[in-house]
Parts: sequence; structure tokens; C-alpha cells
Amino acid sequence: MRRRLVLINPAYTRLWFGQAVSSVGDAVFSTTLVLWVATVLAKGRPWAPEAVSGVLLATGAAVLLVGPVAGVFVDRWDKRATMLRTEVLRGGLVAALAAVSFLPAHDLGIWAWLAMVYVTVFVLNAATQFFNPSRFSVIAELVTGEADRARAAGIAQATGQTAWIIGPPLAAPLLFAVGLQWALLFNAFSYLVSYIAISSVDARPAPSTEPDSPAPERRGFLHDFTEGLRFFRGNRFLVALLTFAVIGQLGIGALNTLNVFFATRNLHASAHLYGYLGMAMGIGGIVGALCAGRVVEWIGARRTTWIGLLAGGALLVLYSRQSHFPAALALLFVFALPLTMLNTAMSPLLLAATPRELRGRVVAVFYPVTQLAAMLAAVLSGWLAGSGLRHLDGSVAGLRFGPIDTIFTVSGLVVVLAGVYARIALPDTGEPAAAPAPAPAEQTLEGTQ
Repeated sequence: MRRRLVLINPAYTRLWFGQAVSSVGDAVFSTTLVLWVATVLAKGRPWAPEAVSGVLLATGAAVLLVGPVAGVFVDRWDKRATMLRTEVLRGGLVAALAAVSFLPAHDLGIWAWLAMVYVTVFVLNAATQFFNPSRFSVIAELVTGEADRARAAGIAQATGQTAWIIGPPLAAPLLFAVGLQWALLFNAFSYLVSYIAISSVDARPAPSTEPDSPAPERRGFLHDFTEGLRFFRGNRFLVALLTFAVIGQLGIGALNTLNVFFATRNLHASAHLYGYLGMAMGIGGIVGALCAGRVVEWIGARRTTWIGLLAGGALLVLYSRQSHFPAALALLFVFALPLTMLNTAMSPLLLAATPRELRGRVVAVFYPVTQLAAMLAAVLSGWLAGSGLRHLDGSVAGLRFGPIDTIFTVSGLVVVLAGVYARIALPDTGEPAAAPAPAPAEQTLEGTQ
């Protein structure tokens, strides 16, 4: 029997509630650490920006180093138990750091504190690489159907966007009014709430209608790891999804890196108004995520994906030509709608193209690669704006072009290119991609079209 629809499904509702609380806790935790390192631990030091960037580097290192191998163990282990263990690890680690933070900062020394912060951030995000694929698999069992899975993905994205609207404003008062340790304890408490929510969910797979097959022979780690890579590489549909996701990240990454400079130079706005641009994107993301399920139901996940890329790229090009803050604010809100919808639509496509026993490994390939693309986009756009195109100043057909708006224009065109590729690679079949069973290791895997 078909599982009940998303938020009227009690098991999914409990899982979502745990995610919502822990997402707010994570947003408070991340913002608090950055503020504390910048304004307390490294205050007045010339290397303060490098110290803050170390927090972000520890996060990226965990995703890139642990993410690809975590999927092997996620596919082997019980998904619910894996989620519970990671919550215990994350909550205990943050609580331990909170306990140490009751000591005066000068007792341990700056470098000892920085080492503890970096190790904590790395381990937390390493544990997340086990938690997220497990949660992905559990939701696939709780929610079926392309439209309902899109709704579930949309609710998850809206929850994450809301957390990052609520969390950072809470972080500063917690840090400066009551201290670092209480902000950390808030995050530890959020993991406890998530643990209780997960423990109340029956995450066993739905009964299969297929005849029983012999239990698979247990293979070594290297065999399972390469099996996942071979499956991904041989599945043309998954390769197509990853390719235009990477192209899209390369295009959009520039916006995340350079938008603050665009606001002050091109929009002629004061720096304190920059936060409103992020808020406009956040609110647009929430609206887009909540509407994504209905849009996928109307036109399908494939069309939602390529139309979202085309529309998002065109809107980014239009945004790059703005010189007035109110118009730019409205455009960023609209820009976030198709961007979030296409991100949401990709989840049911990814699920439909992946067999149950390989979900962890597929997710563990997909998201680290897109994370790497985002990091490369940030580095490339920063170099272009600061060095490569720093002195660019010209006009074409009466339109002036400087370094940042040119980068945004090219980025938008790259996103449009990703949409064109997605239109070709994701034909409107009317049905989601089927998930073929993985072939034996000695055979060549055939992709899904």
C-alpha cells in the first residue's frame, strides 16, 4: 500500500521535526564559532581572516575526504541505527567542547583552541556524511512517488533555508549576552531532540513483492566502493544529473562569493544592506521549496529541472545588469524560486535511478562532487574579480561591463548552458528513470535512459 503523503505521515513528521530543530542548532553553532573566532579568539590579529577560513576549510575537507567512503558503510549498516549513532557522536562532541569552553580562553592558548575548533568541525561534518545518506534512504522508504518525494525534498530545503534565517540572528545574542558555552549547549540539545525523534520512527523497508533472492555475499570495502563508482559511471542518467549539477554549481558559485561586492559597487548600496539580499534569496528559497512538489506534480521532475536551470540562468544574467537596490532585491527573490525547485526536483530523479542497496554510495558520490564544484567556483570567481578581470572596464552596445557584473553574466550563461544540456539529457518520458539492479563486478554496467 502506498505510504501516506509527506507531513500527514506521522513517521516523516517526527523525522522532519528532528531535522528542523537540529538545523537551527547547526546554524547557531556555525555562526557562533565564526563570530567567536573572529571577534574573541583572534581579535586584532592580522591572521584573523585565515583563522575563520579554517572553519570553512574543515567543513569542506570532511565532505570531500569522508563523504565518498561513507556511502559504503551506509549501504551496509542499518540506516536508523546509523542516524542515531551519529546524533550521539555529534551531540556528545559539542557538549564536550561546551564543557571545555567554561574555562577562560587564555588558559589553553589560542592555538589549542583553534585546534579543538577545527577538529570538532571536521568530526561533526564527517559524521554528517553518514547521517545524510542514511536519512535520504529512510525518507525513500517512508515516502514514495515522484511528486511526494519532491514535496519531501522541498520541505527539507525550506526547513534548511528557514534555519539559516533564524539561526544566525540568534547566534550573536547568545554569544555576546550569555557566552559561547550556552550557544554550544543549545546545539547539543538540538541533537538530543533529533535523537528522540529518530528513535520513534520505524524505518524498516516496505515489504517487497519480489521473490526472495539469496543473501548477497559480503565483499570487502574496496569491492563495495568500486562497485558504487562503476554503477554511477555506467548509469548515463546519473552521470547526466551530476554533470549539469556541476555546471550549475560552477555558474551559481560566483554569486555566493561576489554578491557582497556587487551590492556595494554595482548597486551603490551600503554594506549593512547586504543582509537583505541574502534574506530575499532565503525567502524565495522557502517559497520555491514549498511550491516544488506541486510543480513537479504538474509538469514532472525532469521538466522542472531543465526549466529551472534555464529560468535561473536568465534571471542571473538580468540581475547582473542591475544598478538599483530595490530591483535587485526583487530579482534575487524571483531567482531563488526556480533554483530551489530544480534542486528539489533532482531528489526524486536521483532516488528513482538508484537501487535501494546502492543509495548510500550514489549520494556519497553526488554531493561531494557538487561541493567540490562549488568550492572551485568560489576560488575561480574570487581570483577573476581580484586579479584576472580587476581592471576590466568597457561597454558593448551601450551597456557598461565591469569585473563583477561580467562574471555574473558569464555565470548566468553557464547556468543556461546547463539547462540546455539537461533538456537534451532528460527527455520528457512521462515516467521517472527506472533503477536497474547492479550488475556483477565483472560485467559492464549499462546506464538508464
